[in-house]
Amino acid sequence: MRRKIPSTQSLMCFESAGRHASYTHAAQELFLTQSAISRQIQHLEELLEVQLFSRTRHGVELTAAGQQYYESIKPLLISLEQATLDVIEHKGQGGTLKLGVVPTFATRWLLPKLHRFQQRHPEITVHLETSTRPFLFHETIFDAAIYAGTPEQVAQWPGITSHFLMHEDVVAVCSPSLIKTHLKMNVTADTPHLILSAEQLLQLPLLQQTTRPTIWQDWFELHQVKHPNPLGGQRHELFSMLAVAAKHDMGMALIPQMLIETELASGELVKISDQKLERRRAYHLIHAHNEHSTLIARFVNWMKEELQQEPIQADSEAP
Repeated sequence: MRRKIPSTQSLMCFESAGRHASYTHAAQELFLTQSAISRQIQHLEELLEVQLFSRTRHGVELTAAGQQYYESIKPLLISLEQATLDVIEHKGQGGTLKLGVVPTFATRWLLPKLHRFQQRHPEITVHLETSTRPFLFHETIFDAAIYAGTPEQVAQWPGITSHFLMHEDVVAVCSPSLIKTHLKMNVTADTPHLILSAEQLLQLPLLQQTTRPTIWQDWFELHQVKHPNPLGGQRHELFSMLAVAAKHDMGMALIPQMLIETELASGELVKISDQKLERRRAYHLIHAHNEHSTLIARFVNWMKEELQQEPIQADSEAP
């Protein structure tokens, strides 16, 4: 039975015209004539039996059906191109692993260690792209993702298999100069850790994380501290942004310790409490349930070995 699969040429013309909202720009991009673009899209519309574009004063725009089809085929074209480049590069040996990661974890933990994976598996090329929100694998180019969240969040992610990696402990930190300014206390670089009282903590401004808006509220409630406004303060999306803001005296922040070891060692940040948010979230490597890639299995095994050699507490910027 003949499959209803359009030609690659038709799909490329449609994707380019949809992205530019212009047959002219699509023709320039693909080195074709405008009439050739029009014919390819007409063939596609005849196959689908639906209109994909409507005319406007400035060019064309996708119809509702066209927009739906565009969003469906765009990641498939990207995957097709990358699969082709993968075979060209690896000649059928090994392959490419496309991994979605949260930015701070990628830059502060994964990337400094990734060379060891490459030394062990030179046949595998790892591509990292940042993602901070949950997604459906069939709508992305990712083969797998590193995700931090609660057990409930992982369980509610449809169509996935998860591999537990590590638990998360979050610590409260701020800059020494913030303590000096607000509390009139001298803190030196030789003081990486001190314990502030509840009354002292209430005098320091808060820094919030966008993806975890109640993190300070949870921390105060857990440790029985009554804060008048635990949801107040500047909000930043990433832990790396919080660390920079905290270093520049903008407030105190809750950050996984493994992400700020450099700042703690240099004295740019100090821990201001021995209380933690422990094991509320955990790190997992996630992939589609029907994905049985040996590349993913090798990467999971390597990560678990790294964690056994160097126990860490992880970042929880959820993709």
